Amino acid sequence: MTEQPQPRPADEFSLRTLFRRAPRRLRWSAYVAAALALLVVVLLVTVAVFVRRPVPVTDGELELAGLAAEVEVIRDDHGIAQIYADTDDDLMRAQGFVAAQDRFFEMDVRRHVTAGRLSELFGEDGLETDKYIRTMGWRRVAEQEWALLDTETRAALSAYADGVNSYLEHYGTSEIAVEYTILGLTGLDYEPEPWEPADSLAWLKAMAWDLRGNMDDEIARVMASLDHTPEEIADLYPSYDLEAHPPIVRTGGVVDGVFEQNATGNATRNPRRPAYNTDTVEALADLRAGLDRLPELLGRGDGIGSNSWVVDGKHSATGQPLLANDPHLGVSQPGIWMQMGLHCREITADCTLDVAGFTFSGVPGVIIGHNADIAWGFTNLGPVVTDLYLEQFQGTDLIQDGEAKPLELRTETIKVRDGDDFTLHIRETAHGPLLSDVSQELSTVGANAPTDQPGERGNGYAVALQWTALEPTTTADAVLSLNRAGNWDEFRAAASDFAVPAQNLVYADREGHIGYQAPGRVPIRKSGNTGEMPAEGWLSANDWTGDYIPFDGLPNVLDPEEGFIVTANQAVTNEDYPYFLTDDWDFGYRSTRIRELLEAEGELSIDEMTRLQLDDANPMAATLVPYLLDIEDLGSTYFRDGQELLADWDFTQPADSAAAAYYNVVWSNLLRLTFHDELRQGIWPNGGDRWFAVVTNLLREPAGPWWDDTATEDVTESRDDILRQAMRDARDELTKRQALDPEDWTWGHLHQLDLRHSTLGESGIAPIERLFNRIGNDVGGGSSIVDATSWDAAEGYAVTAAPSMRMVVSLADLDRSRYINLTGVSGHPGSSHYGDQTELYVDGDYLPWAFSRDAVVEAADDTLVLTPAGASD
Repeated sequence: MTEQPQPRPADEFSLRTLFRRAPRRLRWSAYVAAALALLVVVLLVTVAVFVRRPVPVTDGELELAGLAAEVEVIRDDHGIAQIYADTDDDLMRAQGFVAAQDRFFEMDVRRHVTAGRLSELFGEDGLETDKYIRTMGWRRVAEQEWALLDTETRAALSAYADGVNSYLEHYGTSEIAVEYTILGLTGLDYEPEPWEPADSLAWLKAMAWDLRGNMDDEIARVMASLDHTPEEIADLYPSYDLEAHPPIVRTGGVVDGVFEQNATGNATRNPRRPAYNTDTVEALADLRAGLDRLPELLGRGDGIGSNSWVVDGKHSATGQPLLANDPHLGVSQPGIWMQMGLHCREITADCTLDVAGFTFSGVPGVIIGHNADIAWGFTNLGPVVTDLYLEQFQGTDLIQDGEAKPLELRTETIKVRDGDDFTLHIRETAHGPLLSDVSQELSTVGANAPTDQPGERGNGYAVALQWTALEPTTTADAVLSLNRAGNWDEFRAAASDFAVPAQNLVYADREGHIGYQAPGRVPIRKSGNTGEMPAEGWLSANDWTGDYIPFDGLPNVLDPEEGFIVTANQAVTNEDYPYFLTDDWDFGYRSTRIRELLEAEGELSIDEMTRLQLDDANPMAATLVPYLLDIEDLGSTYFRDGQELLADWDFTQPADSAAAAYYNVVWSNLLRLTFHDELRQGIWPNGGDRWFAVVTNLLREPAGPWWDDTATEDVTESRDDILRQAMRDARDELTKRQALDPEDWTWGHLHQLDLRHSTLGESGIAPIERLFNRIGNDVGGGSSIVDATSWDAAEGYAVTAAPSMRMVVSLADLDRSRYINLTGVSGHPGSSHYGDQTELYVDGDYLPWAFSRDAVVEAADDTLVLTPAGASD
C-alpha cells in the first residue's frame, strides 16, 4: 500500500513553493534577504547580550576582600543604594565597589581627563585637552594634597579605592562597561588601571575648574575692549542692583577680621584689604577659543549656578526647618550625580556615618544631602579666584620689576592612541603655568596685547594663569567632615576646610536652627585688582599677597530674623564688605523671585517647596512685554498673531506655552539684531541674567546708539525699529520651525533637553548614539528662571544647563524628604536605571527619600550582601 504524502503547514508550503517557483536571480535575492534578516536578529541578540552583560549583580551575596564584616547594599526600585556596615572602613570600601558597579566607565574617563591622559583612549582628539590639563597640573596637585589630609580622610580614600579595585579584579572589561566593548571593536587594546586615591582627589579639581568664577567674563571684557570704549563696555557689564536684588547676608560686618552678623554699619576696624584699584590692562586679544575646547565636566557658562534656600520652623508647615537645593550644571547621560546612603548600623568610634544624598562617582562620602542631625546644600559663590597675567620676556628671561626672575621648567610625555608620543614642555612663573605655551591662539594673544608698559616683546607677552585650585588644599577633609557634623559649630569647622571651589553653604538642623556660611580660599591682591582684566605680570604690585580672606571674615549668619535664607548666586553682602569677592555676581533675578514667593507663602509645606523649585516665571518678560505690545505697524494679521499671544500671557514658561515660545524667539532675535553687528562672535549675547540687565537699561533709551544697525549706512535704527523687526523675524522663524497656526507653537518643542553620553554619544554613528543618548525631552523653564533650564541665544534654544538634581529635606521627618536626579543612578545603557528618573524629572515629580532603616527596608527592591573574602569557607 502506497503511503500518501502528508500535507505541510500552510506557511511552510508557501515559503518553499515561492523559492521553487521564483526565478533564479530572485531566488538568490530572497536567500540573501533571509540571511541578512537572520544576521540582523543575531546581531541584535549579540548587542543585547553585550549591552546587558555589564549590568551588575544587585541581589544575593558576593565576596568583597578587605571587609571586616558583612555589608548590606539595599536598593530601591530605582536602583538607589543604601549601604549598611559596622565600620567606616567597610562603608567606604563598599561605596567604592558600588560606584564601580554602576559608573566605572564614567570614573575612568574622568580620571583620564583630570590626569591629562584622554589621548590614550581617544587619540589625537584628546591631545589639546591633555596639553592644557598637564600644563595646569591637576593630577600633580592632587597627589600633593594627599600629605595634607587627615588620617581619617586618607583611610576613607584608600578603602574606597580598594573597593573599586576589588570590582575591577573580578570582571573583564566587557563585563565592566559596554563602552569598553565598543572601543575594543575600534582596535583599542585596554585594561583599566587600578584606582588610586589621587584619582578621587583630582576630580575635585575638575569641579573647581568649571565653577572657577569670572574668568570667562574677564576674557570677554578683553575681547569687547578691542572695539569699544570703556563706557560702552560698562553698558554691557552693568553694576549689580543691591536694592532690587538683596544680597544673601543683609546685616553684619567685619570687626577685627571676624564677620559678626549683628555688627552695625559694616564696621571695618581691621579690614586687612589693600586699597581698591581699577587700573588694569585695557585690552587683550582672544583667550577664550583654546580654553573653551576643554571638556565640560560639570558644565560652564551663565547657566552654571544653583538655587538653595532654607526656612525655619515658623515658616514651615512642619514646625521644623525645610531645606531645598538644585545645582544648575551641564546636562549629560548619565547625569553628574548618584544618589546614595551610607549608614552605620550603630554609631561608634569606628563607625561614624549615617548620611544620604548625592555624590560623585569616584569620590567617597556624600557631597550634598543630610545626616541624622543636619542638612546642607550648595550654590556657587563665584569669587575671583583666577587671574590671568601677561608675562614679559627678554629672550628666555622672565622679567618682573626690571629684573630676571626664575621659571619652573618641566617636561611630560603624553601617550597618544594610534599616534606618536607627544613631548610637552611646560613653563611656570611665580603666578602660574603659561597657558600661552599650549596653543597658537593663546600665543597670539600675548603678541597682540597692548599695555601701559611697552617693554621688549620678542614674540609677545606670555599668558599665565594663577588659580587657587593649583595649590594643594584640604577640600576632601571637608566632604567627610560635613557628613559627620552634628551641629552649627561642627558644620562651620567642616566648611573651613572647603577651599575650592568657593561655595555658598546653607544649613538646617533638627534643633530648629538655619544658617549660611561662605567657605572657600579667596585671594587678597596687593593692588586691589578686581580681576576684570588680565594684569601686568611684570609689576609685582599686581601680585597676590599670599594671604587669603580669613575664614572667620567670610560672611555667615545663624537664625536670621526674617526666618529664611536664599542663595541663588546673587551678591553675598552689600558693597561695604571690606574684602573683595567679585563684581561679577549673578544679577539676582532668581533669588529675588524665590524671596518673593517665600514671603507670599508664609508657612510652606514640602509640596510648596517642590513647586517653588519648578517656578517658571520669566523675570525679564514683565519688563519687555509692555514694549512689545506697544509696537505698531507690524503689518498683516500674520505678524500680529504672535503679538496677540502676549496680551494675556502671565509670563510663565511651561513646555506647552505658545506665548513663551514666541517671546523667547523674539528675545533671541532682539539680541541678534541689537548686538551681533557690534560684538565679535565669541561674545555674542547668550541671553542670560546679565543681558536681562543690559537690555532693561537700553529699553529706557529709545534712540540709544546700541539700537542702530551698523550695517545700514544711511539709516539710524531706533529701539522700536529693532523690536518690530525682532517680532516679524520671530513670526517667520516659528512658522518655519513649528507651524503656521500660533496655537500649535510650544516652548518645549524648541527648548529640548537632550541628554548625551560625553564620549560615545558624540561618535557620529547613529546606532551607537541611539544606544547611549536620551534626547527629545520637551521642558519648560529657561535662563535665569527658578526652573533654570538655560539656553544660549547665540546658538539655539536647546537646554545647555539645568537643575542637575532637586532635593527638599524635611528636618521634622527625614523620611518625608524628597529628591530626584536628572537621569538615573546607573551608567549602563542596558540597565533599567540608566534614565529611569528622567521622565519623572521632566514632569516635575520627585521620589520619596527613605532614610531610616525601617523606611529603607520597606522600599527595598534588591538586597546584596557583601561578605568578607573567605568568610564562607
